[in-house]
Amino acid sequence: MPSQGNPLRTVLTAVLTAAALLALPGTGHARSATEPGGTTGESTASEPFEQQVLFKASQDPGYACFRIPAVVRTAKGTLLAFAEGRVNDCGDAGDIDIVLKRSTDGGRTWGPLQIVNEGAGDTHGNPAPVVDRRTGRVVLAETYNTGRTDGRNCDIPCDRTPHLQHSDDDGRTWSEPRDLSDEILPAHWNSWYATGPVHGIQLTRGRHAGRLVFGVNTETWDGTRVSANHAALVVSDDGGDHWRIGATDSWPIAQDGTFRQKPSELTVTERADGTVLVSGREQDGTDPGHRTQAFSADGGDSFTAPFRALPGLYAPQVQGATLRLGDRLLLACPGDPDRRRTMLLRSSYDGGRTWDSVDRGTVVTTDWSGYSDLVGIDAGTAGLLYEGGAVDARDEIRFARFTEDWLTPRRGPDPTTADLVPRAPGAAVLGGAQETAGVSGGALAFDGADDAVRLPYRARLPLGSKDFTASLWFRYTATTGEQPLLWMGGVGTTQPQVWLRGEPASDRIQGLITVRDGASAPRSVSVRTAGAYNDGRWHHLALRRGAGQLTLSVDGTATGTADVPGSVSRNSPFGVHIGQKLDSRAHFTGAIDDVRVYDRALSDTELTGVRASDKAVPGDTVLWLSMDRVDRVGGSH
Repeated sequence: MPSQGNPLRTVLTAVLTAAALLALPGTGHARSATEPGGTTGESTASEPFEQQVLFKASQDPGYACFRIPAVVRTAKGTLLAFAEGRVNDCGDAGDIDIVLKRSTDGGRTWGPLQIVNEGAGDTHGNPAPVVDRRTGRVVLAETYNTGRTDGRNCDIPCDRTPHLQHSDDDGRTWSEPRDLSDEILPAHWNSWYATGPVHGIQLTRGRHAGRLVFGVNTETWDGTRVSANHAALVVSDDGGDHWRIGATDSWPIAQDGTFRQKPSELTVTERADGTVLVSGREQDGTDPGHRTQAFSADGGDSFTAPFRALPGLYAPQVQGATLRLGDRLLLACPGDPDRRRTMLLRSSYDGGRTWDSVDRGTVVTTDWSGYSDLVGIDAGTAGLLYEGGAVDARDEIRFARFTEDWLTPRRGPDPTTADLVPRAPGAAVLGGAQETAGVSGGALAFDGADDAVRLPYRARLPLGSKDFTASLWFRYTATTGEQPLLWMGGVGTTQPQVWLRGEPASDRIQGLITVRDGASAPRSVSVRTAGAYNDGRWHHLALRRGAGQLTLSVDGTATGTADVPGSVSRNSPFGVHIGQKLDSRAHFTGAIDDVRVYDRALSDTELTGVRASDKAVPGDTVLWLSMDRVDRVGGSH
């Protein structure tokens, strides 16, 4: 008999949920991308975007919180939307059920909530559904651990074990769960273990066509501490009856708690050439970036190379989802590199080797947003199931249905301005920043709305733990707002970073660094001037780290404070922006000229020379933007 959980809770939930769905004004209606709770009319096949709240505590009785969405389309075309129904609170290790809603009309309307797997006090979660299109069977991988009642996380080592269920009737009923530990839980994966959470895939090309694949991430406990992270693919060649571990990438954790990478929460997509793209969350490794990826060219048996972090793909630490739609790959993931907000759909047109920058992505919502999954509905239509909320990303789970035509069109190359460092590519000029008269030659003027200069990532840009000198000229008259001049690294209070900005309302210019040193918590130190220098005249600004001091100087007059040791570019998303804050929430109004960064502390004499002329300082130049002109050949803005 298929498992349906506690009969009383199942019946009560189904009845009350059906009533709630009928009473909910927005259910089955289109929702505005900017006003997710509002209605804009009846759904039709021609609408390019529509969304609705699918799981929410106030409309689905019996649960305090819903999290961890996953969605698939069955062989018959039914959409199955899974989530964790968290009974008592939003904690990760409490009493958690796996729940489901079904749609037989492409996601326009949905049936009542079903309990697929009841935790009964324990945690049953991390849904990772996969559809076998040859048999129609839907298999659902999931992970168990002992539940808690105190709202805290699972103790380390955590007793996590993988399980599997299946449905042969399009998700109406489900088999009893079976433990997969003997097949895909080796003895040294003895702490954290996570299936997905996101849909798996069935391969369609090559000699492994028909194979089922999903991702897992795990940890090793050596008896005293977590000593290694592992990311792996799990595969089945018989429709889910038997499973084995395929491609695996392991990363040791040093005694001090540091490690290079921790690929986790893996989402897999088959490219047009049959290669499997594996994209994952990256958290707290020493490599910069919060997204990481790898490829498999043999159907998931091995990776072509270890996971590689993507520093320029701005995202917070969060799970994401990928999907092939037409000639592009889509990535669903929040775009704010500091917090879980601003759900974006970003595209890759080269099989995942490169991805759209934040300014080229399609904004689904500027609300708080978190975990997500993507599903193909038909040739030109897809669905996004994601956590979102006006107050908290865990407020509700929404389903957005959209056409490929609704996505931001592919954009040609941006205008550029030259980086004079040998062999460095040009920096992108965004928003239409214009040439203006500079201190010596030209400069760039920024409108305070969307103008910026962004450098493409290269390995030389992160300053790490080195001494450095950042130098530029600025001119502005703004009296309010943040006025970002130079931003390198991450953003927020915990991410390694270096920045210079005007703060006219506080009558000052400020330079700040945030560092990570070993496994210790981030630390910040800042230095400020006594005036805002917003008089409309050109001023020279320099931030220098060296000899245990952090020094800020304007027009040769310096003020300083004690330095804090550590890396200013480790583990966070890494970007270099002129005239823009990394999270795009502040822009400079004024003009900037001759931006230079050196990975050493220039002497006073050298710094005076930089201020007195535009000549180069020999060696150690990380970036040098003369800002004299904008090359608009082939570009648009």
